[in-house]
Amino acid sequence: MEKLKLSEIAECLGTKAPKECDITVISTDTRTLPEGCLFIALRGDRFDGHEYIKKAIEAGAAAAVSEKPIEGCPCLVVKSTRQALLDIAGYYRSKFGPVLVGITGSVGKTTTKEMTALVLAEKYKTLKTDGNLNNEIGMPKTLFQLDSSYEAAVIEMGMNHFGEMHRLALTSKPTFAMITNIGFSHVENLGSQEGILKAKSEIFHGMKEDAPLLTNGDDRLLAPLKEKLSRPVYLYGIENEKCDFRAVDIKETNGSCTFTVLFNGESQLIEMPCVGVHNVMNACAAFGAGVLNGVSPQQAAAAIARYQPEGMRQRIEERDGKTLIIDCYNASPDSMKAALSVLSGMKTEGRRIAVLGDMLELGEASEKLHRMVGEYVSEYKPDSLYCYGDEAMFISAEASKHGIPSAAFHKDEKDMLCRKLKEQIKDGDCILFKASRGMKLEEVIDKIFE
Repeated sequence: MEKLKLSEIAECLGTKAPKECDITVISTDTRTLPEGCLFIALRGDRFDGHEYIKKAIEAGAAAAVSEKPIEGCPCLVVKSTRQALLDIAGYYRSKFGPVLVGITGSVGKTTTKEMTALVLAEKYKTLKTDGNLNNEIGMPKTLFQLDSSYEAAVIEMGMNHFGEMHRLALTSKPTFAMITNIGFSHVENLGSQEGILKAKSEIFHGMKEDAPLLTNGDDRLLAPLKEKLSRPVYLYGIENEKCDFRAVDIKETNGSCTFTVLFNGESQLIEMPCVGVHNVMNACAAFGAGVLNGVSPQQAAAAIARYQPEGMRQRIEERDGKTLIIDCYNASPDSMKAALSVLSGMKTEGRRIAVLGDMLELGEASEKLHRMVGEYVSEYKPDSLYCYGDEAMFISAEASKHGIPSAAFHKDEKDMLCRKLKEQIKDGDCILFKASRGMKLEEVIDKIFE
C-alpha cells in the first residue's frame, strides 16, 4: 500500500482527523497491527472491534475508525465502519489506473480468477484476490495491495444479498467484467435465478458505460445480454455457435485436457492440467479476457497450461492405491453435475464412487435441487453413491429410483460413513468427495486415510 495522509482519509469519510500522520497499512485485526497503521473497528455477529480499539492504539496503531468516540484514543468517527472500509478502499483504488477485471458468478469464480490472473500476468504485473477474499471485508484488503507498479488486477466479487455487488462494484470500479454463470447459489436470499442475475448485474454500477462484459454464452440468462445491453458484450462457451470464444474438440485424459478455442476467425490449441467441461469453460473465459485485454493467444494458452488446482477445489490425487477427487470447498447443482462428469470420465481399474454431501443456502428450493442432483447421478452412473447430510438424503432417494446403489447417512453419522467407506473402497477405485464447505467432508477423507 502506498501512503495516505490521515487527513485525506478523513476527508473521503466526511469526518475529521484527530491528528496528521502517514498511513501505510489499514487493518481490521488487532493480531496483525504494524506500527502506525489505521485500525478499523468492525462489528460482527460474534465480535465488536470497538472493544479492541484501546488495545490497537496501545499496540502502535496511529488511529482508529470508529462508530463512536473512544476516550483517550484518536478516532475518525463515522456512521458505519463497514461502509468506511469500502469508502477508503474505493478512494485508494481511484488513485491507480490498472486494467481491473471484476469476476462474479454463481460457480467457477475462483478458478476463473486464478486462470485469468495467470493469463494477464503474461503481459502485465498483475494483482489478484488472495484465496476467496471476495466480500465487503475481503475485497478491500486486496485493493489496499495495489500500488503504482501494478498494471492489472483480477478481483473476485461474491455476494448473497441484493445491494452487496452494488457496493463492491462502486468500490473496485472494474474496467472489464466477467460473469461466469447464473446457478442456484444463494437462491434462498435472492428468490430465483432471475433474482440472482439481477444481483450479479449490479457489477455494472461501478463501471463506465463502454466498459466490456465477457460472459457465458451457454447460459440461458446470460447469453441474451449481448443483445440487451448497450455496452460491448462478448460471449464464451461450448454449445452456442454464436460465442465469440468457443471451445471445440475437447479431449480428456486422466488429469489433463486439450481443446481448441475458435475466435475472430482464428484458432488456438490449449492444454491444461485439469479436467472437466466446467474447467474448459473457465479456461475459455480466461483466454477471452486475456485476448480482449491485449494478451496474445499464444501467451494466454501458455499461461493456462501452468494452472494448478489449489486447496479443496477439485484436486485429483492418489492415496493408498486409490484416486481421490477432492472437491470439498463449495457445492451447487451445477458444480455437482460438473464433478460427477469428471468422475465419469476418469479411467480407473476399479469402481467409480461418489460421496456427496449437503448443498447449503438453498432455502425452500433445497429438496427440489438435491433431487435434481440425484437425477444427475443417474445420468453419470457411478458404481455406488454415498450421501452425507440431512438434505443429501434427497439425492440418495432420487438416485435409488434409477437403480444407483446408494447409502445415506445423516449429518450426525459422519463416523458411521467413515467406517462404511473404509470397509468398501478398494485399490484401483476412484472416489469423488463433493459437498458445501460447511459439511467439512475433508474430515471424512482424513479419517479414512489417517
